[in-house]
Amino acid sequence: MSNDSQFRTALGRARGLGSAHHGVSAFIVERSTSVALVPLCLWAVYAAIKVAPLGYESAVLMLRQPVNAIMSLLLVGVSFLHMRVGLRVVIEDYVHTPAAKILALLANSTLCWLGWAIATFSILWVAFVGGPVH
Repeated sequence: MSNDSQFRTALGRARGLGSAHHGVSAFIVERSTSVALVPLCLWAVYAAIKVAPLGYESAVLMLRQPVNAIMSLLLVGVSFLHMRVGLRVVIEDYVHTPAAKILALLANSTLCWLGWAIATFSILWVAFVGGPVH
């Protein structure tokens, strides 16, 4: 057994508790997704400015191009991942009642996955079918 008790606080040694070991991965995911969102958001602003004056048909034509569909899917996927991880950290830090924390974490994950699935389906539908769902 390693001698890491010298690095723990007195309360941590008394309780025998240590790190949950997920803080570093959440930190890395938050930072990497925020870096990835910079060019994706710049692309989204450019695409919106380019397509906005042209109307609905031009937006559909834009999403039917593979590069634009892929960029849209990446934007949606990275955004929902960033939101899920960021809100998880906020919930874990500021919600103190165990039942409320579990409910909030479940709602966060469920809503993020559901939002991602709906957005992905919508982008793929427009990219492959080219119009609204009838």
